[in-house]
Amino acid sequence: MIERRFEQIIFASRWLLAPFYLGLVVSLGALLVKFCQEVLHILPHVLDMTEKDVLLAVLTLIDLSFAGNLLLMVIFAGYENFVSKIDVANHEDRPDWMGKVDFGGLKLKLIASIVAISGIHLLKAFMNLADTSRDELMWLVIIHMTFVVSGVLLACMDRLEGHRHAPAPLDRAKAADAHH
Repeated sequence: MIERRFEQIIFASRWLLAPFYLGLVVSLGALLVKFCQEVLHILPHVLDMTEKDVLLAVLTLIDLSFAGNLLLMVIFAGYENFVSKIDVANHEDRPDWMGKVDFGGLKLKLIASIVAISGIHLLKAFMNLADTSRDELMWLVIIHMTFVVSGVLLACMDRLEGHRHAPAPLDRAKAADAHH
């Protein structure tokens, strides 16, 4: 009786995560505000901007949209994996990946997004070499490569973990015997 009640409390504690995901929704709104602010800042000056400045501004917008995508993935997948299923199965706009991303898949999508965001920052630094110090550029490359290596290692670990839990394939002799 006590054990059952204790387990019910532990199971119900997953709802303590719900405010975290609501906070991430608010953060997504904050990113939207910054995105709109950047667009409103760029548009009046676009005819006066150099091609390089336009590309840097566009990269900033892409960076913000990647961060938004990352937040949305964390919100959807995290909520569904740890709190409760989102009941929108028949909605025409429901993303195909929703409900299919487990914790391992979420980790890989997160690191891929982080690598993409880091890559955009690195590209912006390369496009703005005149205003980027060698030390800053070196650290940007080191940080980016750290994210890339971390992503590769996470993918390898996930793949090894998947192989460890996969049923062992029958060798040809056993398969031939089983067939006859």
